[in-house]
Amino acid sequence: MPEGDTVWNTARALHRALAGGHLTATDFRVPQLATTDLSGWTVLESACRGKHLLLRVRHPDGARRLTLHSHLRMDGAWRAYAPGERWAARPAHLIRAVLRTADAVAVGYHLHELALLPTEDEETLVGHLGPDLLGPDWDPAEAVSRLAARPDTAIAEALLDQTNLAGIGNLYKCEVLFLRGVSPWAPMRDVPDLPALVALAHKLLAANRGRWTQTTTGSLRKTETTYVYGRRAQPCRRCGTAIRKVEQADRVTYWCPVCQPSTS
Repeated sequence: MPEGDTVWNTARALHRALAGGHLTATDFRVPQLATTDLSGWTVLESACRGKHLLLRVRHPDGARRLTLHSHLRMDGAWRAYAPGERWAARPAHLIRAVLRTADAVAVGYHLHELALLPTEDEETLVGHLGPDLLGPDWDPAEAVSRLAARPDTAIAEALLDQTNLAGIGNLYKCEVLFLRGVSPWAPMRDVPDLPALVALAHKLLAANRGRWTQTTTGSLRKTETTYVYGRRAQPCRRCGTAIRKVEQADRVTYWCPVCQPSTS
């Protein structure tokens, strides 16, 4: 599941593969970009903001700059291949974009919100986001202020709201709340030490930069990477109570009813 750290890693992988190269061919398999050809353009950099990917390119005339924006949502992915290498990551019918340079081929699968716009207009797509947990604009005080501004909102919903802070997805939402002993349904006004909760979220995401395995426990073993997420009916690692799973605001929440007691 792509969250802030996965998107950060994806941006870096695309940067390593494409940055500095000249596009020799492009193939966009979405209606709005079907006739677009960026051949000859130079890839300047691959960056991200929260869960949004921003691939910046420059026209051969040196003046015009465009940004290819994509969002991975729940099931999108970018993969970089060597020229001639078999594209084996996903079925071919899921391919939405192909970018070629002399040294690499980047293939985007099941991408969402794929758009091309002038680089100076990026804020029209990402300007609404809160501070990026893994970005240069990270501001914990601002994140706390935005979260606290809606005191009646359940903490689990507030953490997923990217206008409060950008980068947290369902996995980190569940894990942060467990580690802080907070009920997912607790209203913001009842959450103790909100700065510490925000600091923990930043610490967990930052720890997973540079690796594809997401862990909040510190273990990289497949069955030991999380405390509650994906562990329905399994014993809590603290108290042994069966972990529960429920739909909450159109998303899935995992929690321990003993370690995260309700405030009601």
